[in-house]
Amino acid sequence: MVKQGDFYYQVNPWLVIEEGYDPTRNQVSESIFSLANEYMGVRGFIEEGVTAPSLIGSYFNGIYEVGTDSGAPHYKGIVRRTHFMVNAVNWLYTRLTIDGERVDIATSTIKRFRRTLNLKEGHLLRSFILVTPEGKEVELSFHRFLSMTNPHYGYQRITVRPLNGPVRVELITGLDYRILHWGRTNYWNVIEAETNGNVAMALGETLTTHQRVFSAYRLTLSKACEMTAFKEEKRIGHRLQFAANTDEIVTIDKAITHLVDRESVHPHNRLFLEGVQLFDRQPAFDTALQEQVAYWGTFWDDFDIEIEGDERNQQGIRYCIFQLHQTYHGVNPTNNIGAKGLTGEAYSGHAFWDTETYCLPFFLFTNPEAARNLLLFRYHTLAQAKQRARALDCDGAWYPIATLNGEEGSTLWQHSNLQMQPSTAVAYGIWHYVKVTGDSEFLYDYGAEMLIEISRMLVSRGQWNATKTKFGYYGVMGPDEFQMMVNHNAYTNYMAKRTLDYTLTVIDELKREDPKQYEALCAKINFQPKEMEQFKICRDAMYIPYDDKRKLFEQHEGFFDLPHIEIQNIPIEEFPLYNHWSYDRIFRNDMIKQPDVLMFLFLYNQSFSPEQKRANFDYYDPRTIHESSLSPSIHSIFAAEFGLMDQAVDYFRFATRMDLDDYNRNTCDGLHMTSIAAAWMNIVYGFGGLRSDGDMLVLNPSIPPMWQRYCFRLTYRGTNMRVNVNQKEVTLN
Repeated sequence: MVKQGDFYYQVNPWLVIEEGYDPTRNQVSESIFSLANEYMGVRGFIEEGVTAPSLIGSYFNGIYEVGTDSGAPHYKGIVRRTHFMVNAVNWLYTRLTIDGERVDIATSTIKRFRRTLNLKEGHLLRSFILVTPEGKEVELSFHRFLSMTNPHYGYQRITVRPLNGPVRVELITGLDYRILHWGRTNYWNVIEAETNGNVAMALGETLTTHQRVFSAYRLTLSKACEMTAFKEEKRIGHRLQFAANTDEIVTIDKAITHLVDRESVHPHNRLFLEGVQLFDRQPAFDTALQEQVAYWGTFWDDFDIEIEGDERNQQGIRYCIFQLHQTYHGVNPTNNIGAKGLTGEAYSGHAFWDTETYCLPFFLFTNPEAARNLLLFRYHTLAQAKQRARALDCDGAWYPIATLNGEEGSTLWQHSNLQMQPSTAVAYGIWHYVKVTGDSEFLYDYGAEMLIEISRMLVSRGQWNATKTKFGYYGVMGPDEFQMMVNHNAYTNYMAKRTLDYTLTVIDELKREDPKQYEALCAKINFQPKEMEQFKICRDAMYIPYDDKRKLFEQHEGFFDLPHIEIQNIPIEEFPLYNHWSYDRIFRNDMIKQPDVLMFLFLYNQSFSPEQKRANFDYYDPRTIHESSLSPSIHSIFAAEFGLMDQAVDYFRFATRMDLDDYNRNTCDGLHMTSIAAAWMNIVYGFGGLRSDGDMLVLNPSIPPMWQRYCFRLTYRGTNMRVNVNQKEVTLN
C-alpha cells in the first residue's frame, strides 16, 4: 500500500475521541463527528462559531438546488446544468460571550478539550475549559443528537459551569438561513418567521426548486435569565443573558423540529400548521435521549460486528456500521445514499452506481425492507432514466452516473455519457435482491419493467464489429476511471451479458407464472416478442476479452499493451493524483484507479474458477492505486479468499478507517459512505467468506492470525444468524 493513515483519534471500541483541539484538522473532524437519521444530517461543526477553516453543514434528504448553465457548447446528450444537495438552515446556530469575551476555541485560551462521538448510544458531546483574560475558568459542554425514533427531531444542550469565580454570560441561539453553500452562495428565502416567548419558528424556501423546510425550536433553561428575541434578514432567534456563580451548572436545552416539503404541493400556511402540530408533540431532551440510547442498543444487539485482538479495526468497523445505518435505513423509498451521505457537499449529494453494488448487500442481510426501498428509488426514477436514454440516442432506460432526483447530475461527459455501470448495477441489484429474499412480488411488479428497459438500452447502445462476429460497447469508460473512451471494456460487456440473460429468464418466468401480469406489462411498455430474440442474439454474441492461456480477462481491448508504471514509486505527496497530475497524464498508462475486472469477478464470484480469480488478482492488484475509496475492500475480499491474510488485513484497515485516518486526505469534504458500506462487506464477504451469488448461501470463514475472535450477524429470509469465528472453530447460532 502506498497510502498511509493519519492516526489522530483515540482508539476505543465504542467511542471516537478527539483529545485537544487542532484547528488545522477542524474540517476533517467536522466530517468525522457528523450525525444523521436519514431525514436530515449535520456535520460536527463548532456550533458557537470558530475562525478556523470550517464547513458548516446542515442537510435534508432530497432538498436540492439547480446550478447555473455551464455555458459549454451544446452537444446533444451533454448535461449543462447540475443539481445538488443544498446546505440548509443552521439550527445549531450559537454565539457565546463570557465576561465580554467572545468564545472562539481557535483563538481563545482553552484546555482539556474533548470531543466524543458515542457509537453505542448515538450522540455527540464536546467539552472544554475556557480561561478568560482575567484567569477565570469556565467549563463548557455542547451535547447534540438527531432522533432515530422520530427523524423530525433534533436536540442541543449547552452547559455552563464556572470553576473559580462568577461570570457573566451572553448566549445567542437561533435559526440561521444565511448559510453559504460551499462557503460561496446562499440558496434560501425565509417566507415566514416568528418568535413567541421561548419559541422561534421559520419557514425557508429554496430559490429555484421552491422546496420548503419548516423549523422550530423551544428553549428550556435551568435558571431564570434575561431573554430577548431578535429577527434579522434570514435569521431569527434569542439572546440570553445571565450570571453564573462558582460551581453553578446552568443548562440550556434546545429542542428542534423540522418538517420538509420536497414537492411544494402544500400552501405555506398548511405546512406551517403541520410543523407546529409536530413541534407540540416533541419530547424533552432527557426523554428523547433515553429513547435514542434504547434504539441504538437494540440495533447493536442485532447487527454489531465484534473483533477481539484488533482494537483499531474494531472501532473502524463499528464506526462504518453506525454511519451507514444513520444515513439510510429505508424510511422513504424516494431516498437514496449519496456518496457523502449527509456529511458534506462533495459529489453534490449524488448517488452513484455503488448504491446497488456496495451498499445493497449490507441492507440485504440486515434490513431487507430497506434494500427493497433502495431499488424502489430506481423504479420511481425510471421515467427520468428513459428520458436520459433518448438524449443519448438509445432506447429503453439509461440510469444516471450521478443523481439526487433521478436526472443526470454530472456535467462531465466522460462519466455521464460513457459509463454504463449504473444501469447494469440496477439490474444486478434486482437480481441480487430477489436471489437473497425470494421477493417475486417485487420482481414482477417493479423489477421486470426496469430489466426490460435496461436491456433495451443495452441492445441499442451496443454495436457489432466490422465482421459482424462480436457484439459489445465502443467508446466507454468502465469502473476504472483512469481509462477513457475504450472499446470492449470487460466489465461493461460482461455485466451487459448477465443483464440480458437475467431479463430473458424473468420474462419467461413471468409469462409462465402470471400470464395476465405479463400481458399487462407488455401493453404498458409496448414490449414485443421479437425483442426477446434480439436480447438473445446480443447476449450470445457479447465479446468478453479473455486470454485463455493466462486465464486473464483483458480490462479492455489493448490494455495489455499499455505503458507500464510502477505505482509504488509514486511519492505519497502526489496524492490524490487528481490534484497533482494533469488530467490527461492519468490516462496514459496501465495504472488502475479501482477494481474493474476484479469487480465483476466479485459480483459473480461463483461463476469463475479459483484459477481464474487468482490469476486476475495477481495481475491487476499490483497495478491498482486505490485512488477510489471503493477499491481496498474488494482487494481485501480476494486476498482473504486466497489466504493472503497480511494483505487482506492491510486492505481491510484501509477500508474500515478510510475516513477515521484520512487515508485519501479528503475526509474534510465528507465521509466516503459507500466505502463505509464496503467495509461491512469486507468482514462478511472477506473474512466471513459469504457468497450470495450462487444457488445457496456459502460461508467459508477465515481469521487473521492476530485476531482471537470475530463475530457478525446476518438476517436471511426471516432467520437471524450469528456467526462466531475463532482460531479453532466456527459456530452458527
